[in-house]
Amino acid sequence: MADVQALDLRLDVQITPLRMRVVERLRQAIIAGQLAGGDRLVERTLCDLLGVSRSVVREAIRYLEAEGLVETVPRIGPVVARLDWPRARQIYDIRRLLEADAAAACARRADAEVRARLRAALDRITAAFDAGPPGALLEATATFYEVIFAAAGQDVAWEIVQRLNSRISRLRAVTLASTDRSISGRMHMERICDAICRGDPEGASAAVNAHLRDAADIARRSLQAAD
Repeated sequence: MADVQALDLRLDVQITPLRMRVVERLRQAIIAGQLAGGDRLVERTLCDLLGVSRSVVREAIRYLEAEGLVETVPRIGPVVARLDWPRARQIYDIRRLLEADAAAACARRADAEVRARLRAALDRITAAFDAGPPGALLEATATFYEVIFAAAGQDVAWEIVQRLNSRISRLRAVTLASTDRSISGRMHMERICDAICRGDPEGASAAVNAHLRDAADIARRSLQAAD
């Protein structure tokens, strides 16, 4: 169980609405594992840590519950949702269906501009792998897929992926921490990019499926070991 009292959740500049800044602080703490599955989210403690009112904390918790990062347990209250393999497997299955199809469609439709944007997104991923903080890598990876879905013309599918984004990021944090993989995540992304840029729909779909099979296997081993 994480020591909630020891977390640094202080807020930065006053730009975005207060509630959303609280949501982002808590979201990142959960994705990074600072707040672990099963940890209680005590309103009074979070109010003190964040320097905000109980109503703001309560709204933020409800928002994160809608994202699947928080769940309410009877007689206990809100806790960080546990990340287990049965739930994770469903997320990977959904991703395989949506992302493989989007990558194939993108390969059919990608023009020079899309190829340039995709390579630029891949460069950001490479830079984040080499020296960036974990959050930068997660953001760069999300941008990479956003380019693919947008170019594929699959905005509804992207909306579905976005609804799962917090849980996807949480799983990515698990798999990125693993060194037990024959092909690096970065190499998988390069293969997806290469297939799209050479206009190979079947190759793009196969590269996405290979990437997600590898990631799912790592997540399964990590989560089952944790259980």
